[in-house]
Amino acid sequence: MKKLQIGVIGYNSGSSIQISKSTLNTAYEVGKYIAKRNAILISGGLGGVMEYSCMGAKDHGGFTIGIVPHENSIQANDYCDVVICTGIGLSRDFIVAYSSDGIISVGGGVGTLIELCVGYMTKKPMVAIENSGGVSDIYGGKFLDERKRIIIETNRDPASAVDYIISKIRFE
Repeated sequence: MKKLQIGVIGYNSGSSIQISKSTLNTAYEVGKYIAKRNAILISGGLGGVMEYSCMGAKDHGGFTIGIVPHENSIQANDYCDVVICTGIGLSRDFIVAYSSDGIISVGGGVGTLIELCVGYMTKKPMVAIENSGGVSDIYGGKFLDERKRIIIETNRDPASAVDYIISKIRFE
């Protein structure tokens, strides 16, 4: 039986945004609970939220996949079990979102917003972690447009966010 694949999206440490320790700890906890629920963690494979969520998953026996924008795996964080090198730059945001059965956002900038938009268009269950900053705080609890395809739910608790995503994933 196919394992669930949960995307964790958010701030990259390579950006000019200063990521709070609280946001990084939240990302770690999200990864931890994905592992505890025996799901696969999908991320953009780089630093910041991506690295901390992968670390949380690995520290708790989980499996991680990093989909990097580069042509090689050198920039991938050390906690990726599998690195998919796309060589297509930031367009890889589409692959991260399409490869995920559900998405959890922790903070984030425009790349995170792109992934949320793809999730929205494909009606994937999504949760934005409250008070994690960036687009998660801006768009959490909202529809992205007047079509009201799917709301981006909000949650403060990483374990509850993971449970919500798992409860909403449907295989058809």
